[in-house]
Amino acid sequence: MRTIQQNLEDVRNSIATMSQDCARAPEEVTLLAVSKTKPVAVIAKAIAAGQRTFGENYVQEGVDKIQHFAALQEGTALEWHFIGPLQSNKSRLVAEHFAWCQTVDRLRIAQRLNDQRPATMTPLNVLIQINISDEQSKSGIVLDALPALAEAIVALPNLMLRGLMAIPAPEVVYPRQLAVFCQMNDAFLALRQRYPQVDTLSMGMTDDMAAAIAAGSTMVRLGTAIFGHRGYSPA
Repeated sequence: MRTIQQNLEDVRNSIATMSQDCARAPEEVTLLAVSKTKPVAVIAKAIAAGQRTFGENYVQEGVDKIQHFAALQEGTALEWHFIGPLQSNKSRLVAEHFAWCQTVDRLRIAQRLNDQRPATMTPLNVLIQINISDEQSKSGIVLDALPALAEAIVALPNLMLRGLMAIPAPEVVYPRQLAVFCQMNDAFLALRQRYPQVDTLSMGMTDDMAAAIAAGSTMVRLGTAIFGHRGYSPA
């Protein structure tokens, strides 16, 4: 049975190889460990193996984990990203506990996050979610709506616009994966040209990570490849 440490080593090696294959430095791509539904004991193993950046899809579950590790005085070394759909009635918890929200897709949510961010905390880093495949079942805005939403977010003092996030429709053919991700990168580069603080393009998961990295992703989101489907040995 493989350990989380071994899985993390494999994933990091894969990111390094994929980056080098397209003439990118491996350190340009951040690994976000998607820890949703995983207990704190399992996440602790990833932390022990050097992982510091985690993504949570469910607000209360994520807050519980953040508070757990903060109580162990490990919280300051960890960076927590909210990566799930965000309902208005849960925005305060995200604003008060997370360092990042990757799924901002409407001004109302951005305004609430801004108003609810405690003055004692640094601005909340946000990514605008793009529905690049125009799927009715997914959150996100169309690319044409990006300039107006970005301009509105930049005006909010308690938010820091850092870039874009996308979850494209599944594609098994690499050229199709690449084409969609290149659309995202074009939008990202245009946004960065207007707003110099923009530096993050979050896209790519287990099945399409190679295409995402080739297209310019700066953050890949992996869960099963790290934590697996089943239990782990104590190592």
